[in-house]
Amino acid sequence: MAREGIICAGAWCVDRNIVIDHWPAEETLAVMHSIEDHGGCPGHNMSTALKRLGAPFPVEAMGLVGTDTQGRFLIDICDRMGIERSELKMRADVETALVLAMTSRANRKRTFFYHASAHSRQTPDDFDFSRSNARIVHLGLPGLHFQLDNAWKNETSGWVAVLKKARAAGLKCNMELASVEAERIRAAALPMLPWLDTIIINDHEAGAITEIATVENSVADAARCREAAIRLMEMSTAELVAVHYPHGGVLLARDGSVVEMPSVDVPRDSIAGSNGAGDCFAAGILLGHHEGWPMQKSLRLAHASAAASLRAESTTAAVLPWNECLAQADRWGWRSTQ
Repeated sequence: MAREGIICAGAWCVDRNIVIDHWPAEETLAVMHSIEDHGGCPGHNMSTALKRLGAPFPVEAMGLVGTDTQGRFLIDICDRMGIERSELKMRADVETALVLAMTSRANRKRTFFYHASAHSRQTPDDFDFSRSNARIVHLGLPGLHFQLDNAWKNETSGWVAVLKKARAAGLKCNMELASVEAERIRAAALPMLPWLDTIIINDHEAGAITEIATVENSVADAARCREAAIRLMEMSTAELVAVHYPHGGVLLARDGSVVEMPSVDVPRDSIAGSNGAGDCFAAGILLGHHEGWPMQKSLRLAHASAAASLRAESTTAAVLPWNECLAQADRWGWRSTQ
């Protein structure tokens, strides 16, 4: 039987989304306008984005949460959205990971406070791919999993051990990175490159791995992002590399095919927050890749999915079915340059 579907594995957490009037200086005060709990981290964000896009294949959850209120919250999301969750394990000896996601009303920028909890306890032994018929596993989040980030038995890191287990089970592998310091990104990512089939990352992460200055003075350089994508293809065994940045993105295939296009020109008054936009971009690429779409269509959906997600403070709640995402993007229009 042909393999189909995507496992969304590794990091599952609860995002406590807090909207503040501005980002305060130390020992001063900011007003909180709203506090809402939503699912977060790569496992939740990828799985729910795929379901909201209308992925025509199974979507599975794999990770570690507590038996606490937050863990049950994530389990309930899976059940409501039809995400298969037999490998999203609940354990009484851990707490579910928590992120305080602070969004400033003044500039819509996000700041995160991360409590690793269950993530600090995960090891390669918590990943069992033997019962799944999925085709792709999406993993995250290197740099923020304290046991998986370190050496495991004879492997450079626990993540490498997980990737090897996935490959041995017949899965294609995609990894999401955390936008932490460049040195931490590079140290975590380099040992994993031989085991990744797709690489979908942002400008900062691509620059960190390749040591190409993709961002200068807080502005992404499209030409250097393209250069970084080419370099990533040379450094890895990936069949597909995507690098996205605020004004556009580039998608490169192993056969040398390249597609570049600007992002959606989202009206400023439609933007509620950017938390999860990168996950929604990756969901568009992986959905198209799984279904064998042309690269241009996959990249268009990636941008459209990310754009739709901006309408909500949570990560994926505003994502629409894929054809509606594309229609919304066309109504808003596309940036004329990258």
